[in-house]
Amino acid sequence: MPLPSAFLPPTFDPRRPVVLIAGQGVYPMLIAAAVRAAGIPLKLVAFEEETRPDLYASFAEADRRMLLVGQLGKMLKSLREFGAGYAIMAGQITPRRLFKGLHPDLKAVRILASLKRRNAETIFGAIAAEIEELGVTLLDARSFMDAHLASAGCMTGKTFPIDRDYLDHGIHIARESARLDIGQGCVVRKCTVLAVEAFEGTDEMLRRAGTFKTDEALFVKTVKTRQDWRFDVPCFGSRTLETMREAHLAAAALEAGKVIILDKPAVLEQARAWGISLYGFE
Repeated sequence: MPLPSAFLPPTFDPRRPVVLIAGQGVYPMLIAAAVRAAGIPLKLVAFEEETRPDLYASFAEADRRMLLVGQLGKMLKSLREFGAGYAIMAGQITPRRLFKGLHPDLKAVRILASLKRRNAETIFGAIAAEIEELGVTLLDARSFMDAHLASAGCMTGKTFPIDRDYLDHGIHIARESARLDIGQGCVVRKCTVLAVEAFEGTDEMLRRAGTFKTDEALFVKTVKTRQDWRFDVPCFGSRTLETMREAHLAAAALEAGKVIILDKPAVLEQARAWGISLYGFE
């Protein structure tokens, strides 16, 4: 029998529970729906003020745990209690909570103290190592999201309105920014860089770009050179689309097979209605 996702390991056992470690937004909702549709046992680790209440409410009491951000020891205990075979991280945790407003337990304090560099990548990398120490496989975060990945070519119509040379320039700038670990996106207009994504995130970058002349402007979203797919997957969703509209940006290029379009059918339909073109590049 074929696996329910191309991103699952070949040894994936659908009889063993998958624990969804859920942050914000619709992404964890889509994962939960896909795992349930595949008939795979599913449990939930949620976070106060982050995970959607309706997702939490959809799980039986015995199949869910609610934590404060930073309670790593409690999260690892939950994985053991669930008898987890696999875990999958989905949905953003508010970036500032990783540095301010964190509620670290003793396990988290020890890990944070051991990090020479403290950023989202090193923190989540350390958490991933702790999870796998339990014998739990941390899955590629694209698992079960195959139908929602950006696909090659113009996804909103027959033609893409940005000249190929300008598209290639935008892709080059985005990839160089990602290689330097600055961010995973940029906005260019013709061969001028209007904005590069950094710690502030995609939406704030788009708003900054919108303060300049935006006709023929292009938003490009790519991935890092050494992307850790277990906890770091670039996403494009309805909120980003709405921010593009507000910033008067009418074109975006997303790396095919790597950027997740959250609720892809709905996003593409809305993009067409608003006259925003979406393109998947390889």
